[in-house]
Formats: sequence, C-alpha cells, structure tokens
Amino acid sequence: MKINLVEREFVYHGTTLPCPNPKFSIEEVRSFYAAQFPELTNAAITGPETVGDRLRYTFERAIGSKG
Repeated sequence: MKINLVEREFVYHGTTLPCPNPKFSIEEVRSFYAAQFPELTNAAITGPETVGDRLRYTFERAIGSKG
C-alpha cells in the first residue's frame, strides 16, 4: 500500500495561495491570510475540490451592504 500526501491550495479572488502549514485547520489558514487580505475575516470557504493532485479550497467574500 502506498500513501500519498495531498497538498492543499487556497484560491482567493483569482490568486492561488499556498498552504502556509499543513497542520493548520482551514480556519487557521483563513486567519493567516487575513493579515494580508482583511476581507477574508468574513469570507466563506468552499471546497475542497480535487484539482490534479491537490485539494483546492476557495475563499469567497461575503456579500452584504453597508448601513
């Protein structure tokens, strides 16, 4: 039996973001990238979707109105 580790990748606004730490939960990855993209704080996470040999998660901005 052969075990393959599947790498994760994250996509936000058309930009592919590498997984900063394979031990991070999906929410921890979102928090990690929220320092660079503050709007990720409230972003929804969809996935995973298998793309080749990777699992792709997508961050989607929350749509709302001000006021």
